[in-house]
Amino acid sequence: MIPSLQASFSALLFRPHQFLTSKPFALIFALYSGTYLMANTLDTFKSTVQNKPAATVTSGPAKFIATSTANLSLCLYKDSQFTKIFGAVSPRPIPPVTYALFAARDCLTIFASFNLPPMIAPSLPLTEGMERYVSRASTAQFLAPAAIQLISTPFHLMGLDLYNRNGGTTLAQRFSKVRVDWLTSSFARMCRIVPAFGIGGVVNRNCRDKMMGKLEG
Repeated sequence: MIPSLQASFSALLFRPHQFLTSKPFALIFALYSGTYLMANTLDTFKSTVQNKPAATVTSGPAKFIATSTANLSLCLYKDSQFTKIFGAVSPRPIPPVTYALFAARDCLTIFASFNLPPMIAPSLPLTEGMERYVSRASTAQFLAPAAIQLISTPFHLMGLDLYNRNGGTTLAQRFSKVRVDWLTSSFARMCRIVPAFGIGGVVNRNCRDKMMGKLEG
């Protein structure tokens, strides 16, 4: 993983035009921009229909279904391309069970990124002194997507294993592989998810608040 990160940062620093126009970057950009666009569109629609402040953020079933649909369709396509590009075997069709496991993984992440933060924020044990530096909403936005990776990563690892080891592998061997890689892979996924849905979620909420505030003003 370290060599990969070094190569990526080197490409971004010294060959930014190649990095920003590469297929992997385009897939990632489409995934997250599409997901946030759907979330913001739904929030704006519901605030308008329900006659609420324009900056209102929703967290109900409609938000989960809408963001999951956008994220799943984009993420499954991205994963199918990434698995073929970076997979340990020659490119071949993605097994349906791998798609299903990736879908379960992404549903958990989306729920923790868009629905869970508003639900848990009021219950976070932050003192008034702590809230001077970071709000409950921002704290929840960082914690929820990161913590859910401990649960969703096994789905990710099993899906990859079913693709990389197509036959002759017992279920016990697959679970053993998942168990060995679980903690390291969970932290690796946290490093990817926190910038996307932690930092990204806070920035998205703050930017939307300011923009909607200007419209209302």
